[in-house]
Amino acid sequence: MLNGEPVTVQETGDKMLVELYRRYAGNYPKFFKMDTLSRLGFIAAEILLGQPADQGQPQVQTVILANRSASIKNDTDYQATISDGKYYPSPALFVYTLPNIVTGEIAIRHHIQGETAFYILDKEEELAPIIHSTPFEAALTGWCECSKPNRFYAKLQIIWNN
Repeated sequence: MLNGEPVTVQETGDKMLVELYRRYAGNYPKFFKMDTLSRLGFIAAEILLGQPADQGQPQVQTVILANRSASIKNDTDYQATISDGKYYPSPALFVYTLPNIVTGEIAIRHHIQGETAFYILDKEEELAPIIHSTPFEAALTGWCECSKPNRFYAKLQIIWNN
């Protein structure tokens, strides 16, 4: 959904993220190196930040995201590269074993130079007090969850404090 209207897609799962990337971004090749959590947050941010800005509102300079499962999907993929005596760790997977990488990817893409933070919380509702206690003029905030392959959820919004 975007502004209460459904965003139609043909694909599901990770292929859906690629479809949305091609529709809304399409010019950031690093997308294909990202883990699913980073792709999810990146695409959600692309869709939101690509909308016409409200007249007179400041530009987003803060990114605050959260989820419940951290980077567990990528952690599991990385663990598979070093288990069963195989021990061939993947540097490409290792870099995404921190959930805050998604906030960094968004900040790099959109030249956001303020605070970026990723919190691990039990419930979405626990994010609101954190957001309201953080000083900012405009922030991209929300829940970005990816706990299993092809199972993810993002609910992002832009909040202005003026």
